[in-house]
Amino acid sequence: MVKQILTHKIVLLLLLSLLLMIPVHSIMELNRERQAYLSQAIHSIMASSSGPQRLLGPVLVKPYTRAVTVEQDGKRFVREERVYRYLLPDQLDVLASMEVTPRKLGIYQAQVYHSRLSLSGRLPVSLTDKALVAGNPDLSFDGADPALIPGKPYLSLVLSDARGINSVPELRLGERRIPFVPGALLGDGMAGIHAQLEALPGEDGRFHIELDLQGMNALEVVPLGQDSKLRLSGNWPHPNFIGDFLPGSRTLNEQGFDASWQTSWFATDMETRFNRMMKGVGTELPSFSVSLVQPVDHYQQNERAAKYALLFIGLSFLSFFMFELLKGLRVHPIQYTLVGMGLVIFYLVLLALTEHLGFGLAYLVASLASVALNGFYLSHVLGGPRQGLGFAALLGLVYAILFGLLQAEEIALLLGALLLFAILALLMMLTRKLDWYQVMATPSSTRES
Repeated sequence: MVKQILTHKIVLLLLLSLLLMIPVHSIMELNRERQAYLSQAIHSIMASSSGPQRLLGPVLVKPYTRAVTVEQDGKRFVREERVYRYLLPDQLDVLASMEVTPRKLGIYQAQVYHSRLSLSGRLPVSLTDKALVAGNPDLSFDGADPALIPGKPYLSLVLSDARGINSVPELRLGERRIPFVPGALLGDGMAGIHAQLEALPGEDGRFHIELDLQGMNALEVVPLGQDSKLRLSGNWPHPNFIGDFLPGSRTLNEQGFDASWQTSWFATDMETRFNRMMKGVGTELPSFSVSLVQPVDHYQQNERAAKYALLFIGLSFLSFFMFELLKGLRVHPIQYTLVGMGLVIFYLVLLALTEHLGFGLAYLVASLASVALNGFYLSHVLGGPRQGLGFAALLGLVYAILFGLLQAEEIALLLGALLLFAILALLMMLTRKLDWYQVMATPSSTRES
């Protein structure tokens, strides 16, 4: 009879542990839903200000037109074709500072920055490039074609979100000062600005541009120059350096960061890739990039915590079962269920508090609440405050270990494996002298004597 009761209880506890994963799964779905709300809030902020900025330029554009005879249905037509020469900088130096101001929408937050960029360098003064013909990129010409009618050159600067331009920038080209006007005039779908030139740059081709720019979450600079440099500093202490190139040097502290990049056409093959992009057959150009990330993704931490729920509930039930087995106590399945629900609701409280307090403080409050609730309840279930306090202390230790696993992401697997090994070793040590045949065959009163 006792054998059947114990067998049934073991099966019941396994089944109960699996059933408790249903509300845990619901909490994980709620976590993903709240994460989707965060993305919607960021897009709402982006819609009312400006999004991540990607800067491409400056590019010197020399337009031409020529008459082309076309035969169609036995008739000849003369059509005007536009031809462009694209010249990339010989040298591009970008000095940028970034002031980050978090902007909130309800309980959600995005990093909005105000950046001042100083672009300087040297433009090419010779037209040695082949041309690209709009609508027919396979056509090209040499500069001696008498049918070409040159237009006025202009300097183009492409931005992913032109709404972020806070003031009218100005191009300094030698002694000339030329204001920019809207429109990049550099292919379809490219927003930005351009400066109209009366003639090509002077002998040295030196230029300087001051750009006052607003963006959100990320900034990218495409290294178009034969020799390109970027130095970027900001007041955000948690930058994430992404993109195709890592900074050659960087300094991080609580006040912000300072980073420097440098590359050349030997590494980027920029001229070829740019021309392929303008023909519509290339991929996106490489960039120097920084992303302003939160130091901890609270929703990701909540999801990782919930993934340990089955292990957490299983360890708690195993502890109850060992109390029941070794001390001769009787714990009803309803009592197991109530304790299990107390463990499950921890994850819901953690998620709710995280959005207001941050993950660390929310975890502390939620775990203390769970330990206090289960400790109070178990002091009556297990026959006294001593047993309840002992189990509360054990539960608090498990919460602390779980928090350590969540923080040590890179070695979480190692720590988890060591934890399971330690639990198995403890279980084997506690039951090393237990006669399981006698336990399964005799009543609990006999075991107590």
